Amino acid sequence: MAATDFEEIAEIKRYEDFSTIDWVQDAAREQLRQRIRRTRGLRIYGRSWLRTILAHLTDIYLSIHGWVVVSCIGASIGAIAAMLNIITEWLSDIKLGYCTTGFYLNEKFCCSGVDAGCPEWRHWSSWSIFNYLIFVTMSVCLATMSAFLVKSYAPYAAGSGISEIKCIVSGFVMKGFLGGWTLLIKSLGLPLAIASGLSVGKEGPSVHYAVCAGNVIARCFPRYRRNAAKMREILTACAATGVAVAFGSPIGGVLFSLEEISSNLSLKTMWRSYFCALVGTGVLAAINPFRTGQLVMFQVHYDRDWHFFEIIFFIVLGVFGGLYGIFVSKWNLEVQAFRKKHLGRYAIEEIACLAAITAIICYFNQFLKIDMTESMEILFKECEGEEDYAGLCEPSNRSHVIASLLFATIVRILLVIVSYGSKVPAGIFVPSMAIGASFGRLVGILVQILYESHPESGFFAACSKDGQCITPGTYAFLGAAAALSGIMNITVSVVVIMFELTGALTYILPTMIVVGVTKIINDKFGKGGIAEQTIFFNGFPFLDKEEHVFGVNVSDVMIQGISVLPSYGMTLGEVEELLKRTKYGGFPVVEDTRSMILSGYIGRTELQYAIERAKRSSPLQPTAKCFFTTPDQRPLHPASVSAITANSASNGNSVVGDTYDGDSALVSSRNDGSFTDMQTSVTRFKMSRSTSPQPGPLRIDIPNDQGEAPTLLPAVVIAGQSSTTGMPEDDHGGIHVDFSQFIDITPITINPKFPLETVMELFKKLGPSVILVEHRGRLCGLITPKDLLKYQFNKH
Repeated sequence: MAATDFEEIAEIKRYEDFSTIDWVQDAAREQLRQRIRRTRGLRIYGRSWLRTILAHLTDIYLSIHGWVVVSCIGASIGAIAAMLNIITEWLSDIKLGYCTTGFYLNEKFCCSGVDAGCPEWRHWSSWSIFNYLIFVTMSVCLATMSAFLVKSYAPYAAGSGISEIKCIVSGFVMKGFLGGWTLLIKSLGLPLAIASGLSVGKEGPSVHYAVCAGNVIARCFPRYRRNAAKMREILTACAATGVAVAFGSPIGGVLFSLEEISSNLSLKTMWRSYFCALVGTGVLAAINPFRTGQLVMFQVHYDRDWHFFEIIFFIVLGVFGGLYGIFVSKWNLEVQAFRKKHLGRYAIEEIACLAAITAIICYFNQFLKIDMTESMEILFKECEGEEDYAGLCEPSNRSHVIASLLFATIVRILLVIVSYGSKVPAGIFVPSMAIGASFGRLVGILVQILYESHPESGFFAACSKDGQCITPGTYAFLGAAAALSGIMNITVSVVVIMFELTGALTYILPTMIVVGVTKIINDKFGKGGIAEQTIFFNGFPFLDKEEHVFGVNVSDVMIQGISVLPSYGMTLGEVEELLKRTKYGGFPVVEDTRSMILSGYIGRTELQYAIERAKRSSPLQPTAKCFFTTPDQRPLHPASVSAITANSASNGNSVVGDTYDGDSALVSSRNDGSFTDMQTSVTRFKMSRSTSPQPGPLRIDIPNDQGEAPTLLPAVVIAGQSSTTGMPEDDHGGIHVDFSQFIDITPITINPKFPLETVMELFKKLGPSVILVEHRGRLCGLITPKDLLKYQFNKH
């Protein structure tokens, strides 16, 4: 298959929606590209000093090409995150008042250097009822605008996007989900949705817009646009950067990508993910959106130690995190099912009602009224030396604070259940952390009251008599970690993210204890994180990382009675009718339909392209015979990825081929090493009857003096005896078309007795789009990832 064939097929395959990529083919294509580049370089070196220098510069560029792309993407994501942080803060504050010195300033910038308000920041009215009405009205307007943008311009911008990104990175194709419009609307709708006060967060959508930005930028480079597997390496790095800029945690972002997004993260991809996250957080820190030097608003530092008796209360927080994740995941899916069935046509009206209800309820609670990130910043803080928000640290006000925190926890849980999954950009990270922070602060205050009531108890013997024993802020911090771990069912990345947020090395062990207990509860009584359950709910083809025991062989699951292509005998019209009648992604090729001896496999896209190419070359009748294998032409590698062919001619010349990223050309290699163009002279070439008993030697030629690599014979050969009409005819007076260059003669095959668990591992580790099942060379059936998932869904 010629290089231009690869390029055209790659372009065609980009537009196949809701299919799975073939990692094996893409990996082989990338290896072939690197081999051709090295071969071309060997030929150019030594020709002239100018070409040698150019070749060296080209090699340097190609070696750093991936890093340049990753740097551009990381810088773009950091800039977008900084912009969204600034806009979100302003929109959140504008509901409560305005700055007289500059309408574009939020409250913190307006009152810079002042802890508690300033004369320059004013409420909209001196009447509380008017402020209340303005708050509710603006909340509804912001949410409605976000829903309108999503519904009108980019429906894929709704929701978090993490579930879909997990599927895309694993090989699922969703056209438009990572497009430019989705990036734009996600970036515009996200600040509006968060500022409206809906119980949604920006961290999940941060991953989505980061991956969108990476996809848009990487598609500008042919290396990634034409190779789906290489593109997914970039998308994995982008996902890590999205989490890094959302939490100010580059290492945590990389671990999140490893633990949650990618099922098989190579060392090279992990290193590029780290570099991309580093660039993104560096740009975010340089812009400094909060003007405090912090990457996120709720970043805090603890200088107190913890005591071993507090482990009991840490376990309570861990249990809460696990139960919270199970409860919210279960009922949120129920709400999503109701929404899909009854509210699909009323997305904007639903959002307006949700925003109104949220604003009406939350306005009168000091922890629900403000932005969730600001709420976490307040709840995480220690009481000594810090600003006291709404009497949070006042001993005389504890009963009111406990009631407010309990009310905030319960109401926020209910609001998250009904809000997450609505038709606006909506994440669940920050809402879950806010819920965990309010519950954790509540537990911390109760423990503090218990200590103050019994300071002489032996249970508190480890406490110092002179200093503060209990720090409620650390309980809020640990509660946030527990809730985040519970809803996403992740562990290591949560510990690292929380450590990078606080810088408290001494609290790594308590965080690990809390997250470990949460994981145990979730694994025992839950069904995984909400992202995995959403994938299962939507029916996306995703093979999770868990080990499954099926106890059956592949013969019990494989598809039988499949459509096949005999290696010879079918007419062009019959092949085209088969393509029209079926929607299969490819067809096995057998010697004949009686013996069913497997000869290879051809993808649907390759077959369609080959037919179109044949029709462009010469006018063909539907009665033209189609040949999918020939005795004289055998590709060295699977033809769907690469092919190297040769045929000896009567003059002693050998026609050879290879592929490279350039224009297709057919060349003849002479004994003197020179190359001559034969593109036009062999358009119709006799292949069915060779003039020599054995084919010519197979070899690979290096590029010519112009640095151009030789390519293959025409991938579609129209062959036959010459007739009076000038068209070639076969021995029976008819024209036949040879498609053998497009056949993968070494598809992945297994025995019918193969355990289904091992088949799942093959799909996970190798990533083929289809596996053929054969017994002693005879085709028995085939299995795809979707077939395996259907069986898993129905039986387990």
